[in-house]
Amino acid sequence: MTTTGKDILVLGGTGKTGSRVVRRLRAAGERVRAASRSGEVRFDWSDPGTWEPALAGASAVYLMAPEDPAPVADFVGRAVAAGVGRFVALSGRGVEHTGPDFGRGMAAGERAVRGSGVEWTVIRPNNFHQNFDEDLWHRPLREGRLALPTGGVPEPFVDAEDVAEVAAELLTRDGYHGRVYELSGPEALPWEAAVATIARAAGRPIRFVELAPEEYAAELRAEGWPEETVAGLGAMFAAQRAGHMAVPTDDVLRVLGREPRGLGVYAARVAPAGVWS
Repeated sequence: MTTTGKDILVLGGTGKTGSRVVRRLRAAGERVRAASRSGEVRFDWSDPGTWEPALAGASAVYLMAPEDPAPVADFVGRAVAAGVGRFVALSGRGVEHTGPDFGRGMAAGERAVRGSGVEWTVIRPNNFHQNFDEDLWHRPLREGRLALPTGGVPEPFVDAEDVAEVAAELLTRDGYHGRVYELSGPEALPWEAAVATIARAAGRPIRFVELAPEEYAAELRAEGWPEETVAGLGAMFAAQRAGHMAVPTDDVLRVLGREPRGLGVYAARVAPAGVWS
């Protein structure tokens, strides 16, 4: 199965990986439906009435599951009934070790596509480079202090551009059915070294502070994060401290035939825009 000439439905089409998947697929001439609550194709996990219109004519789906696992299996079943023959499910590296407080939706997505009866592939990336400029750790870095409970365990951060390129390959080419790819960057960096890399690219001092887990939870609560988020991030860092995602993999190389981009390359690329100034 190749999907050229068929529609590819990209869930989370305006998100960190989904928007990049959409861009790569369209550049390759694929017909893409970019779906989200506010995107060009309306899709809302909490409104099943949006599912079938989004699925109409799609032969493949980039599945980015919601945090709530409840609707995922139903959606996948409806997608297969509508003619979808291939899923690429975005999960997270180490998700099988995080327990019920983190990644339940991703785990549900994995289970649903595995049991779908059609072609499926799962991608499990490490923490994205882009979390430093588009998401969780952007504001702390701009403020000059990133404080996390990493336990000194390194992380092989991965570029969302590489993740999107892998996803586009899996969505449009044969030979990947039934596999799980753990996507990492080329080297495992202590978080302190990662922050130092970003500080050099930004041309300004930025500190990394190691926190105990209870200190991190207290800081999150003081910033107004809900308890669900506090528990989820705590579970994610507990899995990281246990070393479940610390070793680089060669899965980007296996799929794309090239090495993944390193954090230094990413930082040099985005710093000139002033994202950490």
